Amino acid sequence: MASVVDAAGEPIPTSSVLMSAAKHIEITCMSENVEFLKCKKKDPNPEKCLDKGRQATRCALGVLKDLYQRCKDPMETYVGCMYYHTNEFNLCRKEQQAFEKACPLK
Repeated sequence: MASVVDAAGEPIPTSSVLMSAAKHIEITCMSENVEFLKCKKKDPNPEKCLDKGRQATRCALGVLKDLYQRCKDPMETYVGCMYYHTNEFNLCRKEQQAFEKACPLK
């Protein structure tokens, strides 16, 4: 499995990384995501919601970076399990528990 971050220390948002951090992203970035969805519902023109989309993306990447800095080893173990098992949560519960214990939901 490749690293969770690139050479510059920025998170690489693969499906395994995003699935592993989904609960944290949901809670932390709720307002940004809601604003983006409201914008999309109001105006189907993709160009009108680029700024809201950038804000939601920036928030998610910030959450990933924070999680990696605070609990690198449990996150890498959980992401590695999710990658190996094609994002099947039920096959990675032990790793998920260790990750959530190290980085509890806020």
